[in-house]
Amino acid sequence: MPARQVRLRLDEPPLLRAALRRLREELDVPDGYPAAAQAEAEAAAAAPKPARRDLTDLPFLTLDPPGSTDLDQAMHLSRQGRGYLLRYAIADVAAFVSPGGALDAETHARGQTFYAPTHRTPLHPTVLSEGAASLLAGQDRPALVWELSLDGDGELTDTRVGRAIVRSRRQLDYPGVQRALDEGTDDEQLVLLREIGLLRLHLEAARHGVSLGVPAQEIVADGTHWRLTYRSLLPVESWNAELSLATGMAAASLMLDGGTGILRTLPPAQQSGIAKLRRTANALGIAWPREVGYPDFVRSLDPSLATHAAMLNACTMLFRGASYAPFAGGNPPGQAIHAAIAAPYAHVTAPLRRLVDRYASEICVALSAGDPVPEWVLAAMEAVATEMDASNRRVKAYERGIVDRVEAMLLAPRMGQVFTGDVLELDERGDRGVMQLDEPAVEAVVRGRGLVLGGTVDAALVTADLLTGKVGFATLDH
Repeated sequence: MPARQVRLRLDEPPLLRAALRRLREELDVPDGYPAAAQAEAEAAAAAPKPARRDLTDLPFLTLDPPGSTDLDQAMHLSRQGRGYLLRYAIADVAAFVSPGGALDAETHARGQTFYAPTHRTPLHPTVLSEGAASLLAGQDRPALVWELSLDGDGELTDTRVGRAIVRSRRQLDYPGVQRALDEGTDDEQLVLLREIGLLRLHLEAARHGVSLGVPAQEIVADGTHWRLTYRSLLPVESWNAELSLATGMAAASLMLDGGTGILRTLPPAQQSGIAKLRRTANALGIAWPREVGYPDFVRSLDPSLATHAAMLNACTMLFRGASYAPFAGGNPPGQAIHAAIAAPYAHVTAPLRRLVDRYASEICVALSAGDPVPEWVLAAMEAVATEMDASNRRVKAYERGIVDRVEAMLLAPRMGQVFTGDVLELDERGDRGVMQLDEPAVEAVVRGRGLVLGGTVDAALVTADLLTGKVGFATLDH
């Protein structure tokens, strides 16, 4: 499921600023960087990097949301016989962070970057995350370069990863690349991105993996003018994501073959959950033939239709329990699969923003070279998994809390007004659910009679508390 997204801007309304400050305090989201850790980062940024393989002759490029500066990944795609060679350069954070130092300790305390509309709390100081370690265009940067050989169907046939120096030639963004491809660009790199991405999506369907196309609720802030929108992913975002997924799957295979690793796992859906979803589809009047499996059914849904949007929302509840599973000594976890991806998977492509990627990447570099995994990695794997699970819970609460408070801010002046929305969720009693408004793009609790899953309802705004983020509606006959 796409994460709720936010865009970074420069200012925020005073009341909202106070509410977000309170939210950060409640969740203990850091503000600023400890002096010792900052000093280590600045010293590392200024230090020369050790000699390594020189790949600066390859025209790598980056592809991210507009305005991004913490660039974890750069790609170079080429044809290789009847197949392809994907070179995926990942920021080499271990080249800047010394195990056991103040900077290392602070990254463990944070776990990952926290994003808010006007305030970003980075995992690493910006001198690294937006400077010396970021794969910015025109700069020589240390990287871990994955070389994935793919056959003509996009299947992985060989994996190598090692340290190198790379230089990105172009910093591209999703809307610009999508426009170029739609207009028939002859840029070979972009054409190959689409070609490989589509092949990988076909393989995902064949192995019964599934991605939920739920539009992301997004905050757009311009000074003190804020709004909420729903945004669907561009096709190029899915193609680009497939490159990262292919790398994460290759990393997991390398770990499993080598007997040491940290997997990102998700248990399979329970049959009782599938049965409940089939009942939901029946209640919404959506045909789901018995011979059609869950992944193919999800791919048939159109999120622009109210009943299908309600169905997709219900599908988000099917997979629960994602976690990190460290293992060593040739003893892989009993549950090694990420059920939504339908394959073993590991996080290795976002080390600037996620702690575990630094550790998982070091494991893969060692295994690929036939070297022992560093002791500092082995000693910390269990702790890193626990820290990441805790950090994920905190980040989700933070992102949901931000959206809740922006919803409350936008709606507060309209207390008592009647809104029309679609019912996305409904409890068993049928008198409490979640309704989705088109304008503003809000999802909130609704109470009352006559609620029908996937149906349209008129309800009055009865609660909009900016400090707590609580928003509620009641039907007119409540």
